[in-house]
This record gives sequence, C-alpha cells and structure tokens, in this order.
Amino acid sequence: MCRRETEKLFLKGDRCLTEKCAVERRQYPPGQHGQRRGKLSDYGVQLREKQKVRNSYGVLEKQFRKYFHTAERKKGVTGEVLLQLLETRLDNIVFRMGFAPNRNSARQLVRHCHFLVNGREVNIPSFHVHVGDAVEVKESSRDIEIIKDSLSRVEQKGLPAWVEVDTQNFKGRILQIPSREDIQLPAQEQLIVELYSK
Repeated sequence: MCRRETEKLFLKGDRCLTEKCAVERRQYPPGQHGQRRGKLSDYGVQLREKQKVRNSYGVLEKQFRKYFHTAERKKGVTGEVLLQLLETRLDNIVFRMGFAPNRNSARQLVRHCHFLVNGREVNIPSFHVHVGDAVEVKESSRDIEIIKDSLSRVEQKGLPAWVEVDTQNFKGRILQIPSREDIQLPAQEQLIVELYSK
C-alpha cells in the first residue's frame, strides 16, 4: 500500500523507519507495469489521496464514506472534521497513546477486549472517543508483550500534544480534539472533499 502511494504510511510501525521499508527498497508502484505508469488525471490524483487516507486509518470504503457524510453535516471545514473523526477512533487513540506499535495491532488489541474507556470494556475499534475520556489497559492485559514493548518506546517516538499518557499505570486521557497541525498525516484533505462532491 505504501508503494502504491509512493510514500510511507507507517502501516508496519517501527519497520517503516528501517531500511526494510518497502518504499525504501522499491520506490515505484507495485505490479508488472509499476515503473512505466504515466501521469495521473485530476480524478486519479483525488482518488489516490482518498485511498492514502483510507489505508492509513485502515477503514473500509463504506465506513469512510459514512465518515465523510458525517463530517459534511458538522460545523467547520469538512476535510479537517473528517480527519478529526478518523483520529478520534478508539484504535487510532490506542496507537497514538503508544499502547500499540501500529494501527493494525491497535485494532486487534481493541477487538480482543484489552482496553477500558472510562472504566467500561470496549471492543469496537471504531468507537468514538470524546475529550476527557480515559483509555486504559485492562488489569489482566498489562503483561502482554506487545503493549509493554510499545510503551517502552513512547519516550523515543513522542506523544501528540492532544493526549496525555501515564505509562506507569497504563492509562491515557484525551485533552482536546486534534487540530489539523496536530494530525501528522501528509494528506491534502481538500482533494477528498472535491472527489466526494462530484
């Protein structure tokens, strides 16, 4: 997926920072004709941008379209609101807080009931987390190796300004809705709005 977009989407966590990253090894799209692909049309550019964001968050097409229509109805810039809705999914919050190395792992950990939101067990990756909500690892799940490894690397990676994490107690809290500057995704969300507005 990273090769198709010709940039790193960090789908494999720390592997994307090494020389084993697929984009580092082959800097052209996959497939038989990957090296000979021509210039994209306007529609192609918009589609690639949408696919990049969709693949980054691991959301299916139907879900993504629902997020867009929800963002359209809310106040504010539609593209920014769309990214904020995607950022406040539980699986993304778990990833951002450093409880998982990537979004795929975070999704699986959530599905396997390893997290509590405000003291209640939640196993839905698309669960919408609000400002002030506390996310924590269940007591029985704190010995899981992947969670401990990810938390040990939190200092190196750093945390977004809109979350706070207590690594000793396996807890985190949402401080605010992320602004566009806080969302570190190299995407032009306006192209997605143009695509869906046709």
